[in-house]
Amino acid sequence: MAAPLEHVEISNSAVHCTHTTENTSDNTKVNTDEDDDDEDETHEPRIRETPEDIKLEAISNTLAFHPSRDILAFGDLDGDIYAYSYSCTEGENKELWSSGHHLKSCREIAFSGDGEKLFSVSKDKCVHMMDVEVGKLVTRIQKAHSAPINTLLVVDENILATGDDGGTVKAWDLRKGSAFMDLKHHEDYISSLAVDQAKKILLTASGDGTMGVFNLKRRRFELLSEFQSGDLTSVAVMKRGRKVVCGSSEGTIYIFNWNGFGATSDRFAVKAESVDCIVPVTDSIMCTASMDGYIRAINVMPNRVIGCLGQHVGEPIEQIAKSRDVHFLASCAHDQLIKFWDISKLPAMMVNDYRKRKKRDGRLASLSNKALGGNDFFNGLVEEPEKMEEVEGEDEEEDDSDSGSD
Repeated sequence: MAAPLEHVEISNSAVHCTHTTENTSDNTKVNTDEDDDDEDETHEPRIRETPEDIKLEAISNTLAFHPSRDILAFGDLDGDIYAYSYSCTEGENKELWSSGHHLKSCREIAFSGDGEKLFSVSKDKCVHMMDVEVGKLVTRIQKAHSAPINTLLVVDENILATGDDGGTVKAWDLRKGSAFMDLKHHEDYISSLAVDQAKKILLTASGDGTMGVFNLKRRRFELLSEFQSGDLTSVAVMKRGRKVVCGSSEGTIYIFNWNGFGATSDRFAVKAESVDCIVPVTDSIMCTASMDGYIRAINVMPNRVIGCLGQHVGEPIEQIAKSRDVHFLASCAHDQLIKFWDISKLPAMMVNDYRKRKKRDGRLASLSNKALGGNDFFNGLVEEPEKMEEVEGEDEEEDDSDSGSD
């Protein structure tokens, strides 16, 4: 484990130098003050719209923002975990510490609600809890699952949920260090976990194409949804708890009514290779990431693709996360970069139920300056005209949803 980096502030003070030159022809002395030269002018650090990219030594599978500080943590394929402070001031991203406690790939990380602990799960079947301040390992649950652990969710200050590659879901009492719920009702890996606001119902998305419902209070399995096409890759609660959305490997978003988990109430086909990650931004707007490398903003009920926030060119995105102030979205992908995107304008966006039918060029709207990229940015983003979705005030085309409102 690397020791915390010491931060040393170096003050660069201007040095006043006066040179004297003698002109032998007219015996005139000329004084020049180098402080007046442009090359010695003090330049203020550049303030960027978003923090600079972080270059990694290995592909990162997972990342998470601290709940109260400007800190981003991420874990990689080598099992290493890093914590960085981030800033919009150029050159101010700093590594705080790194940890190599996991023996195999780190699959997912999450901060505790108070930000003092960082939880991680790994292919090595262990659950780790670390001290955020110095990256020190506090607790290790060895052989927490019989199969590699794929995902975790911090339910509250005392409960942690985990899911593995074999379809087993566990809920842990952190005070006792033991699992109080250990159930297997899925036939394939658990890809994602979500919980309702009351911290009672745990929802699971699985590679077997079903969503699972588990009651944490009663410590029991409730039901599985009907099978969907392709793997279910992500799950999130939206619309003030009235809707649950699941992303899929087929690029379709499945929508369930709360207390109607057996069958979907709606489905929305996004022109994407997949919908691997979902991060709710508001009750209606979420950000999604895909194998095609694009990050999309999508409105739920009415179902619209609002536009594109950015991309990792040609590289599958592993995970996205939002900052505590809903100002930044961070993403990690196979290009071994962590990128930051400005999402501060998303909460103010409104989507109209009514859509004019007018043919457009089918290009996905760009939602940030960084999303513009190069001249070939929109290659692969062109959608069929009849499937194009736009923000309120712009002409829109019909989408693939079964319904357009609550």
